[in-house]
Amino acid sequence: MEQVLFSILLIIFGLICGFGLTLLVGFLRESTTSKKIKKMLEEAEKNSDKLKRDMIMEAKEKAYQLKLEVEKDIKEKKLELKDNENKLLQRESSLDKRDELCQKRETILDEREEKIIQRQKEIQEKEAKVEEIKKEQITLLEEISGYSKEKAHDLIMKNVKESMSREIAVYISEQENEAKMTVEKKSQELIVTAMQKYAADIASDQTVTVVSLPNDEMKGRLIGREGRNIRTIEAITGVDLIIDDTPEAVVLSSFDPLRREMARLTLETLIKDGRIHPTRIEEVYDKVCKETKEKIIEYGNYALFELGITKMASELIELIGRLHFRTSYGQNALQHSLEVANLSALLAGEIGEDVSLAKRAGLLHDIGKAVDHEIEGSHVSIGVELAKKYGENEVVINSIASHHGDTEATSVISSLVAVADALSASRPGARNDSLENYVKRLAQLEEVANDITGVSKAYAMQAGRELRVIVEPDEVDDLEAHRIARDIKEKIEANLNYPGTIKITVVRETRAVEEAK
Repeated sequence: MEQVLFSILLIIFGLICGFGLTLLVGFLRESTTSKKIKKMLEEAEKNSDKLKRDMIMEAKEKAYQLKLEVEKDIKEKKLELKDNENKLLQRESSLDKRDELCQKRETILDEREEKIIQRQKEIQEKEAKVEEIKKEQITLLEEISGYSKEKAHDLIMKNVKESMSREIAVYISEQENEAKMTVEKKSQELIVTAMQKYAADIASDQTVTVVSLPNDEMKGRLIGREGRNIRTIEAITGVDLIIDDTPEAVVLSSFDPLRREMARLTLETLIKDGRIHPTRIEEVYDKVCKETKEKIIEYGNYALFELGITKMASELIELIGRLHFRTSYGQNALQHSLEVANLSALLAGEIGEDVSLAKRAGLLHDIGKAVDHEIEGSHVSIGVELAKKYGENEVVINSIASHHGDTEATSVISSLVAVADALSASRPGARNDSLENYVKRLAQLEEVANDITGVSKAYAMQAGRELRVIVEPDEVDDLEAHRIARDIKEKIEANLNYPGTIKITVVRETRAVEEAK
């Protein structure tokens, strides 16, 4: 029993001791934790104070740096302002000096102007006195001679005019007769020989092209819904499409043969294909453009092959090919150029000039017409620029510049090209002209002749190539007839535009008529 009690007491004591020890350990742990927390708080407070001090120091340092920079900028601005102020002061002083100089000059000019005005007054007074003396002298001379000033002037001028006119007419007549005796026969032989050696077909181009249709239903397809197809065709080709009552045909109208040809090929391709709508029209037109460019180069190479010309710039070859699609009064420009080249070569061969150079000059004489609708200026000036650009011979350049008489010919070949150009253009049927222009030109020719004193009647003959003038035999002698012919020639050259040349023939005849009864 005692052992049991002793055990129970030991257990109770152990529990009390364990509980006390537990309390003691907890207390110790709490005390240690609070110390650590307190220490950490103190360290954190120290660190925050340090960071605060560091930030304050850094802010003060930055503020100091900014202050220095601002002061530096202020000093620079002050210096700049000072420099500007000095410059302004210098300018002001220079302006003051200029103002003084201007004032001095104005003063000098005023003085000179006063002197000039005074001098003018003196001169006017002297001129008035001179005029009075002249009038007195003229009056005295008129009294002595018995002629007034106007009458004496008219009499002298009439005598001089009559004597000079007669001398000039005699001189011109003698020179023309002498020149005709030696030159006319030879030149005619050369031209006729050259023309006999060369023969070319005459073909004139029109301003419209007719395209055949398989049936009239195709007209509606070409027009399209609400006219969209025909609008597209006219817009991209630049050609007017005329659809009228003509059965199974449409008409393409344009003054540009190249555009008309491209429109024709486009329409024919669309008609064969059967698919006609705006997108397809644009595709076909693009294809035709590429094919046409290839054809243009082929035409240019063919022209060079026909003439035996080599070594020419590719750009010039393309321009020569484009002449196939240009016309002048209905005459194909490429055919005209080939004809001029051949005629120039034949004429050059007859007189011993360079035949190859004559061909080259004749072929390129109208090269400006290939682009005259794209570049401003006459085809002559454009052709000269192109020939210079691609390094052509000076003779070729002068032939282009002088073939219409705008520039003086500096070589024989240039003159031959001008002659060949006139021959090609003036052949009967080579060029078309409207009836209205034709009649108007004939009337103008006759009017020029009829305005001259002594002319009885004038007739334009041979489609305006010759002007036959009949004069009054009682008023005009043989020498005066030569003067009238030259006066008419000069008036025609100065006032009229015409292709080729015009021959003026003045006829003076006296007829004695009697009737035997």
